[in-house]
Amino acid sequence: MSAPQIHRLSVDEVFHVLGTRSDGLTEPEAAHRLEEFGPNRLREAARTPWARRFLVNTTHFLALLLWGAAGLAFVSESLHPGEGMAFLGWAIVAVIFINAGFTWWQEQKAERAMTALQRLLPRLVTVRREGRVRQIPAEEVVPGDCLLLNEGDRVPADGRLVEARQLQVNVAALTGESEPLRRRAEPGVQDEILESPNLVFAGTSVVTGWGVSVAFATGMQTEFGKIAHLTTQVEPEITPLQREIVKVTRVIGTLATVMGVVFFALGWGIGRSFWENFLFAVGILVANVPEGLLPTVTLALAMGAQRLAKKRAVVKQLTSVETLGCATVICTDKTGTLTQNRMTVVRAYALGEILDREQPARPIPVDDLWTHWWGVLGLCGNARITATGEETGDPTEAALLRWAREEGRVLDL
Repeated sequence: MSAPQIHRLSVDEVFHVLGTRSDGLTEPEAAHRLEEFGPNRLREAARTPWARRFLVNTTHFLALLLWGAAGLAFVSESLHPGEGMAFLGWAIVAVIFINAGFTWWQEQKAERAMTALQRLLPRLVTVRREGRVRQIPAEEVVPGDCLLLNEGDRVPADGRLVEARQLQVNVAALTGESEPLRRRAEPGVQDEILESPNLVFAGTSVVTGWGVSVAFATGMQTEFGKIAHLTTQVEPEITPLQREIVKVTRVIGTLATVMGVVFFALGWGIGRSFWENFLFAVGILVANVPEGLLPTVTLALAMGAQRLAKKRAVVKQLTSVETLGCATVICTDKTGTLTQNRMTVVRAYALGEILDREQPARPIPVDDLWTHWWGVLGLCGNARITATGEETGDPTEAALLRWAREEGRVLDL
């Protein structure tokens, strides 16, 4: 059954079409479907071998100019030894490889950070099979599995809800909208799959409530998997900085060559020998190549990438830092895209007092009445803060609980 149709069916029709039942699949059925549909995981794009990525950083435009300068230095040393041109040549080669190694290391760090998409899917999920509730690895979820969704859970696969009780789901991973959306089990009539209130999607999280969904898409067939696939299909384009480097390299190469030819002609005109003129022209060529330009550009970009990393922004390629710097206006309607997507208590009115966290007028009271108030504040909702600091539950309730904990008024729950 295709996803655009399944949200229109009744619960009984959903079970029939997906070949399952309210008690869930049997273990042999699940094993057969796992073999047929494959594991429920995102398929990684083919990675370029590390050696090839390293060599790419030694063969771009500015690096090629430096290779040419190093080659001329070695030629000069072989024709007229003892003038230190070999040392200059090896120094240029060292600059190329050190710069390539540093750039490769930065890109490796960014690539490891990009694998964070995988962490949006849970490791263990609760399913109902043969009438028994059990936990299985998320990779073993197959179409037809009955998934039990509780508050704070991450949805492991695209599913059609067959039961729902006060269920709200955060779909920001797919739509960018941070506001939780209510979900129900009744058949829908929407044409747009992401807008159907009886569907849940892999990578999203349950904010409040409880529900049971029947998986109809797993792995790369999920909406989340399609997004992950699209990210691997993006063709790399040359950045503005790379275009400027190409221009600068051509200008430097042309000027160095013209100056070398001019001085060679002048030397020939005053009667100097061919080899003396040639060595002098080579020296002019090498001297006009800015060996320090490449590491300077790389270091500046790396510093920009580090500053972005402190703000939790991942830069996959160093040259993208300058591309981001070229942006003068960013238009967006997604509040959770440019903000931290996190609610925080700033001011509260309680028991006749105004508590302003930014400009506290006096210490917060600690008498028995206030102690009860803090207890209610921490216990009035279903939000929880895990041992790792991750917040689950309604964002408003999580903000209240976080405030109470920051004030040291609530014990660990």
